[in-house]
Amino acid sequence: MPARQPLKNHHQEKRLFLARVVILVVVVALLFGILSARLGHLQVASYSHFSTLSQNNRVRLEALPPPRGLIFDRNGVVLAENRPAYQLEITPEQVEDMEDTLERLAQVVNLEEMHIERFRRMLRGKRPFQAVPLKLNLSDEELANFAVNRHRFPGVDVEARVARHYPQGASLAHVLGYVGRIDERELARIDTRRYAGTSHIGKLGVERYYEDELHGQVGFQKVEVNAQGRTLRVLEREPATPGRDLVLSLDVRLQRAAEEILDGYAGAIVAMDPRNGEVLAMVSMPSFDPNLFVHGIPRSVFQELRTHRRQPLFNRALSGQYPPGSTLKPVVGLAGLEHGITTAERIMYTRGYYTLPNDSRRYRDWRYHGAVDLDRAIAQSSDVYFYDLGHKMGIDRMSEFLGLFGLGQRTGIDSTGERQGLLPTREWKRATHNQPWYPGETLITAIGQGYMLTTPLQLASVTSTLAMRGERVRPHLLRGRIQGEGGELTIDESQYLPPVQVSRPEFWDQVLVPMENTMHRPRGTAYNTAGRDAAYRIAGKTGTSQVFGLGEDEEYDEEQLALHLHDHALFIGYAPAEDPRIAVAVIVEHGGSGGRVAAPMARKLMDYYLLEMDS
Repeated sequence: MPARQPLKNHHQEKRLFLARVVILVVVVALLFGILSARLGHLQVASYSHFSTLSQNNRVRLEALPPPRGLIFDRNGVVLAENRPAYQLEITPEQVEDMEDTLERLAQVVNLEEMHIERFRRMLRGKRPFQAVPLKLNLSDEELANFAVNRHRFPGVDVEARVARHYPQGASLAHVLGYVGRIDERELARIDTRRYAGTSHIGKLGVERYYEDELHGQVGFQKVEVNAQGRTLRVLEREPATPGRDLVLSLDVRLQRAAEEILDGYAGAIVAMDPRNGEVLAMVSMPSFDPNLFVHGIPRSVFQELRTHRRQPLFNRALSGQYPPGSTLKPVVGLAGLEHGITTAERIMYTRGYYTLPNDSRRYRDWRYHGAVDLDRAIAQSSDVYFYDLGHKMGIDRMSEFLGLFGLGQRTGIDSTGERQGLLPTREWKRATHNQPWYPGETLITAIGQGYMLTTPLQLASVTSTLAMRGERVRPHLLRGRIQGEGGELTIDESQYLPPVQVSRPEFWDQVLVPMENTMHRPRGTAYNTAGRDAAYRIAGKTGTSQVFGLGEDEEYDEEQLALHLHDHALFIGYAPAEDPRIAVAVIVEHGGSGGRVAAPMARKLMDYYLLEMDS
């Protein structure tokens, strides 16, 4: 007989079902409570935060880079401007095969490895619909070639952008400097908010020194974008404030004249207005085209410039350091007068060489002079007279007085790369060479040789101080700033420095008149080459500085030496002597005699400035 099945307990099942329903209701209520709390937090407590995020997903702030300020010479000639430049751009999402496109583009435009490398770096940080520049400055020929083949390159376009341009080319490269793409080091030091949307920055010269004024203030615009980030419309726009235009003290005409005069030589010419410190011309030769650096210079071209034996990238006017040679003698003579070591009337018989007491070594003169006073010692450039003067004065008093003229110090000109030269002292030699100062070193310092080093700008500044009888003005390139829509020019006030003061005013005449005699008396070192037929009075001093030492019994024979061993030729001078309006310093590397080479160059520049430009 089969087993009996137990009857169902409906009451127990009902209680189990109700218990399950209660648990389910509690769980659902708990989950609903959590959901409600979370929604309350999102909708109420965090409303402002998520509303802002939502708005940012729809509205984007874009930077508007400011137009860079222009640079003019003193007569309004444009030195640095902004002009349209055509660049090749690729929109990645419209290109099926990027490598094939790049390969075919290289057959139409001149693409170097640097262009492709930069494009690939920029590609990584862009969205597919954003255009990425491939080449920044297309030539007219490249532009025409691409226009003909445009149909072959979907996704590739030519866009016009504003780029820096230097219409004077190499003429003012060392003065203006140039702009270039912002690199990592510059990115670390600049205010990234101020440079938002800007790709270039001043690298050297005036462009670097006045970067803050030339750059301007960035603007912005609010744009509505879709979910993919594409711009739909502009909601609000705050235009950028253009950079301030600058007017320099330079005169392009004088600058080009100086370049033509120095053409074929390596060297520098600096011309100043001694009355106010304005730099009228500042030439360093050879030079380079700054436009090469604006869009990224090819490695091969940069390497050629960097390794060129004549160093076209080197700014000789500010960074070149040269022994001043005999151009220092008027200042040393003034120091001797001030310290009572010599007088204008004192006559010294020179034998063609000088010896120190209890020393047989002969310090030779460049020629025999016989009996000389201070006038003839400067005009005829007697080394022996200044050997004796330096020995009696001593290095301490001599260095201290030379320092009053700014030697051994940066002038503080508004540019970059200026070096300070070297004014040797006992303390300097002990600290640098761990050696004592020797009396013979004082002798050669007195004629501007030995450790003594100056820059061409320093020499022009010293010449200006002599011309103005001790008044010192800091050399400067900026003449003024153009402000307002009317183009009002605000002229900078001259920056006067502590003057060189002497105890007796006639001391100035006793060194400046000999500088005139250097040019206008038959035995003056620049009479035959630069002063004989001048239509105005010039005060000047020639100089020749050695680039290697000679033994006591050795003779300098220029014809037997390689060019790089020839002496440097120097000249300083100002004119008109009675009312100075221009002060000039000339240095010609390995030019030989200052009287034969450098002085005629200065005379040509003075003639152009005083006779042709003023006529």
